[in-house]
Amino acid sequence: MDLSFDPAIAAHSAFQLAQTHNELGADGASAAEWEAAFSASAGDAATQAYRRLLTLGERYPTARAFQAFLIYSTWQQAAEDPIAEHFQHGLTLCDRFLAGPEPSDARTLTHVRALRVSFLSALGIKEPDDVGEEYDRDAFKGGD
Repeated sequence: MDLSFDPAIAAHSAFQLAQTHNELGADGASAAEWEAAFSASAGDAATQAYRRLLTLGERYPTARAFQAFLIYSTWQQAAEDPIAEHFQHGLTLCDRFLAGPEPSDARTLTHVRALRVSFLSALGIKEPDDVGEEYDRDAFKGGD
């Protein structure tokens, strides 16, 4: 799926917003160190930094900008290392984000929804649609 935005740029913006709003409190300095390592490197160093950021995100589930940053970062991680674990984790992060309060920035909501569709697609999951489900129920029963 073609995204109409760059997840790397969106991640940077979301992280800056999380820092500006001090969403991570005393953990903000560690997060900045790990974000810099994730953004500036590849391979094991980036993966370790990414995993530390995810762990931090578990401790701050209501940090909306930081959670958006994690979603964007997970897309970047999945693009570099396309394994099901990354796509599944991205889907989980998106679902958790979308279940929370609506972000003040409508663009973030649009981005997260687009990434959710991408994560689903990468996992080979087709979202059920109401028309298709109704057709399947009717066909199983013998039609109208």
